[in-house]
Amino acid sequence: MIQGSPVVQIGVIVATVLGLWVGARLLVDSVVRLARRVGLSELTIGLTIVAAGTSTPELIVSTDAALGGFGDIAVGNIVGSNIYNLAFILGVVSLVRVIPIERSLVHRDGVALVASALLGGAVLLDGTVSRLEGVVLVGLFAFYTAYLLRTGGEPSDGEPPSGTPTARTDRTGVSAAGEESEAGADGTQAIPTALTERVAFRGRDVLLVTVGLLIVLVSGDLLVGAATSLARGAGISEWVIGGTIVAAGTSTPEFAVSLVAMRTGRIGVSVGNVVGSNVFNILGILGFAAALRPLSVGPAALETTAWLLGISVLMVAALWTGRKLSRLEGGLFALSESVRWILGLLGLVG
Repeated sequence: MIQGSPVVQIGVIVATVLGLWVGARLLVDSVVRLARRVGLSELTIGLTIVAAGTSTPELIVSTDAALGGFGDIAVGNIVGSNIYNLAFILGVVSLVRVIPIERSLVHRDGVALVASALLGGAVLLDGTVSRLEGVVLVGLFAFYTAYLLRTGGEPSDGEPPSGTPTARTDRTGVSAAGEESEAGADGTQAIPTALTERVAFRGRDVLLVTVGLLIVLVSGDLLVGAATSLARGAGISEWVIGGTIVAAGTSTPEFAVSLVAMRTGRIGVSVGNVVGSNVFNILGILGFAAALRPLSVGPAALETTAWLLGISVLMVAALWTGRKLSRLEGGLFALSESVRWILGLLGLVG
């Protein structure tokens, strides 16, 4: 646990958020390049590889908190991150650009999004997540991922909706927006990897994956310690800290990747990253953490999980009806998350 004044603890949280972002981007950039070599479509990469990469901070933080006996921070981080991903990240991204959605994403992965939130609420009903429940969640995640990867080579997965503009690239892979990216086999722009693209040597991606993982591991451990100390010192519940400050910090990679992908016209990557991260967080991370050590949470867990389910249903409904997320809808979602934060930090909810 981090010792020191609240100023020091806040400084550690800020520094570890930066570490989580850099480490996750190293992981994402390198893993995406490896995935492109085996012919996966951009939407599938967004739902699986990128989602798993950007969710690495949640995995490390929640696992570390679970092993330390901080069930509220472990679960609060997962549930809070999912609400933040849907309401704030997609909301802010839609303010930058109206988000059109592929029918397959809404019908297939929208159902998976709502179903995962329902399962999360079901396992938390009794205030605990047992090892058996954790193993079942991980098994369901493995099945879902295997299905995505099996169908990931279909051309329709990676195609943007008709009429959707895409970023132009020259032969060097530089988009009209000025972002460098990994070029696909057909010469079109793929997923932005500007952070590591200039570094080229044999075994580059393997080394960068290792370095990124180490940065995330250290940053995640320090973040949990600082957040726990800050919560206890300020009299704020561990659940609120886990569901707000820690959740937003571990969701920084999703925010960065979704914004960059949207700017360069990669709609599937931007939205798939968020949807895939949410499914991964509930099924994969919550399940893995509980399989390692059963989790116990307070009554606030059900209340916040119910909020997550409501946000998930509203988001899928908004995308299902118009196959897009308008600026007005996105603004309302982002506003709802800001209100939740304020109420939580003031102790009025959670």
